[in-house]
Amino acid sequence: MLQRLFGVKHASDVRQVGTVLTYYALLVAMFLVPQCRNVVFLALACGFSFLTAVVGHNTLHQGMFESKRLNMMFRYVLSFAGLFPISAVIPSHNLVHHHFDDDGQPDWAAPEHVRFRWNLLNLLHFPNVVGPLTFNGVQRWSKLLGKGEFRKQYTSELVFAFGLTGVLLVIDFWTALFFVVVPQLWGARSFLRINIIQHDGCDVKAEWNHSRNFVGKGFNWLMMNNGYHTIHHNRAGMHWSELARAHAVEVVPRIDPSLDERSMIGYLTRTYFFRFSRPQARDVAAAERQAAVLVMEPRADMRARAELEAEA
Repeated sequence: MLQRLFGVKHASDVRQVGTVLTYYALLVAMFLVPQCRNVVFLALACGFSFLTAVVGHNTLHQGMFESKRLNMMFRYVLSFAGLFPISAVIPSHNLVHHHFDDDGQPDWAAPEHVRFRWNLLNLLHFPNVVGPLTFNGVQRWSKLLGKGEFRKQYTSELVFAFGLTGVLLVIDFWTALFFVVVPQLWGARSFLRINIIQHDGCDVKAEWNHSRNFVGKGFNWLMMNNGYHTIHHNRAGMHWSELARAHAVEVVPRIDPSLDERSMIGYLTRTYFFRFSRPQARDVAAAERQAAVLVMEPRADMRARAELEAEA
């Protein structure tokens, strides 16, 4: 019933709509109700701003509404939510990041853009570096390769996001600044940091070991399965609700087991607070080839190889 009410393609996408509605409800409550302007509401708004950025990522890979017009209108909702034109995700993430540097265009959000010796500074400073790089890259792409329809949509999202935020700042500057703009920036900047968390120390040229996964069930329920990053890169068109199963079937037999983390909190604590150096990139090509042989080779051929090795 809810699926039909919201007009989404998949029943699981009702949760995505609910996430965005909750975020907007928190912003409206803080802006209009003085009693809601407190640390608890602000923290919740920042958390749901990040989850709304996750929804934006999913939506730009696969529109979740049956109606194309509704999908395009939803982009305005997402653009205001993160204070940037959400259509920028198409060139920056779908086209550039997902191909790393295979097409000759360096990844604007590559972990290597930050090089502090103290790894925590890499995490904290990452959005300050890759944000402008991404913005400039999208501008160049839009002028050289972007179609008129993309440029029109991108510009209208930009005007809507900053225009509505500007109106709120005019109405009540300090309330809008602390209880609207801060959550907006928190979600967008935090989502940028996912790039360094999921790829730093991985072999981005490998077929399977290019990404770090966070496989905790509770985490992936909240994150709409965005912890399963390897399979998402390899099968970007797959709906997010199918990623967990595909990860178990396709990724687990092939990936370096150390790239499957049970807990993001545990990984962040261990990597950024209990050590100063960043994870070292490893050459996993040989291990990946061996894993591919074990997965793809027919069992009869494996038995024959074992017999020949035993005779030798």
